[in-house]
Amino acid sequence: MTSLLTCKEFLGWLNEYLDETAAAEIRSLVESHISTCPNCWVIHDTTKKTLQVYKGMEPQLLPPEIHNRILSLLEKAALEKRAAQSD
Repeated sequence: MTSLLTCKEFLGWLNEYLDETAAAEIRSLVESHISTCPNCWVIHDTTKKTLQVYKGMEPQLLPPEIHNRILSLLEKAALEKRAAQSD
């Protein structure tokens, strides 16, 4: 890896950085990148604030009709993927 991250590399490391599971070298590279790239700084800041908001909320149950709809869509997508792979 180069000494400077590209924006694409930054996005690849953002979750681990925010979860504080990235190695010290990666953390340093991410911090260096966001200190010089305004666009990635905004992405980092917005994502960090969004996580803080959601971590402070109580878990909510998914309404059964939404749950069933999501399952149906996932099943449909899986069937379509299998059909496409067998062609």
